[in-house]
Amino acid sequence: MPNRHNDALFVLIKTLTKAEKRHFQLYAGKNKPNGEILFVQLFNAMDKQKIYNEDQLFKKVPGIKKQQLSNLKAHLYKHLLTSLRLLYKQKDPIIELREQMDYARVLYDKGIYNQSLKILARIKVQAKERQEIMLCHETIEFEKLIESRHITRSLENRAELLSAESRQISQQLFNISYLSTFSLRMYGLYLKLGHARDEKDAAMLKNFFEHNLPVAPSRQMSFYEKIYLYQAYCWYYYTLQDFVMYYRYCQKWVDLFAEYPALKQTDPALYIKAMHNLLTAHFYTSNQVRFAKELPALEKFIKQGEAGFDENIQSAAFVYLYTAKINKHFLEGTFKDGLKLVPQINSRIAALRLKIDQHRVMVFYYKIACMYFGNGDNRQAIDYLNKIINLHVGSLRADIQCFARILHLIAHYELENYSLVEFLIKSVYHFIARNKDLGQVMEEIMKFLRKNLYANPKELHAAFINLRERLIALSKNPYEKRSFLYLDIISWLESKIEGKPVQAVIRKKYLNKVPRF
Repeated sequence: MPNRHNDALFVLIKTLTKAEKRHFQLYAGKNKPNGEILFVQLFNAMDKQKIYNEDQLFKKVPGIKKQQLSNLKAHLYKHLLTSLRLLYKQKDPIIELREQMDYARVLYDKGIYNQSLKILARIKVQAKERQEIMLCHETIEFEKLIESRHITRSLENRAELLSAESRQISQQLFNISYLSTFSLRMYGLYLKLGHARDEKDAAMLKNFFEHNLPVAPSRQMSFYEKIYLYQAYCWYYYTLQDFVMYYRYCQKWVDLFAEYPALKQTDPALYIKAMHNLLTAHFYTSNQVRFAKELPALEKFIKQGEAGFDENIQSAAFVYLYTAKINKHFLEGTFKDGLKLVPQINSRIAALRLKIDQHRVMVFYYKIACMYFGNGDNRQAIDYLNKIINLHVGSLRADIQCFARILHLIAHYELENYSLVEFLIKSVYHFIARNKDLGQVMEEIMKFLRKNLYANPKELHAAFINLRERLIALSKNPYEKRSFLYLDIISWLESKIEGKPVQAVIRKKYLNKVPRF
């Protein structure tokens, strides 16, 4: 029988931690009548497999018949989820509240209405504290159902109070749904476009944003309403490359957690993401002082809470923390030190391969390639750029794919692989043109490489100076600025002109507090 890498049960088993496996064995042990039951044997057999193979399962567990495998797998899947629910109930208060809702339902079904209402009242208080608006709405609707069908002898104005609460929560739910969709669509536009490439992109983005922006003032909004509104603003200004305004809304996002401190524990992933965006804003505005202050704060928060984080939060914490650590070395021009992070990053990517999307992996590979390039190790840079070029990601972050190919050309040029550069220029040009991403900076670099492949040293030095002057002029164009965010081509040119390593040029700018972008 053919191997299936995407078997749902197999994927679930392979994502289990040692603690989760141990908990499942203890949970399943309570249900064992005589020796191991069949679904536990199936679990052990699948846990030992590196690749899912049903023929091997029948050999390892001869008690399983082919016709019963499907049902047995479904049975095991259900027991695994039950075991995980029991384990994570201790870590996630929302699971506990959901269980309390089940208890309220059981008491209602037994006709014990007042006890059911008491549980619902407790759930509602805790749900409001945690800004769990959906759960709060569900609780109020259940209370309304009980009060409308049965005589509970509640307060005289109970109906009016529940009606008022219901209207308020319904409006909040509508706003949260609308704003979260709005924020998601802004993010989707960024993933599709990257940074705005020209006036047409900017006009389209502004029109979409202004047409969908809600008119209600933010001061009347709840926590998650404000969060999604700030996120939408963040993506809007980030895509337009207005990094000062992007910083302002990132700071509003982070500051909101100071107003609702309990939410740091209830939704740590959202706080970590907020800090990641704030650090990114400091990086792009070259605010070295604030960056140096916020990075240790993020690292401290992650270390303090890591033991209680679920796997989603752990993988997000890894991505955001290590992105910030790499950016620190980009700011400071300390690429050699930054390369010490590479083994850790590769190890975590391999361990979290089922949880990290290709976009995050591609960004890591590009940043690692840039560090190797900045450190003068062009061969290693090419290895990581080849990983990006060979990724099957369609049009996802076409901007990074384009810049990866440009840096790939430059790295081969540095290695004096001139015949290969000459061969690659045409294919790279076609790739960039196909993605409609050929900005003036890219065009200038392509023309320079094509024209100066075999230039003598004197002509080449003059060509470097000439290209630097043209690119400095282009850097003042807001729609060409994005090219310098991904590739510090001006520092590379200055290194060629001055005869210094790229790292030394960027380090000097950092020490002299010269903005890089």
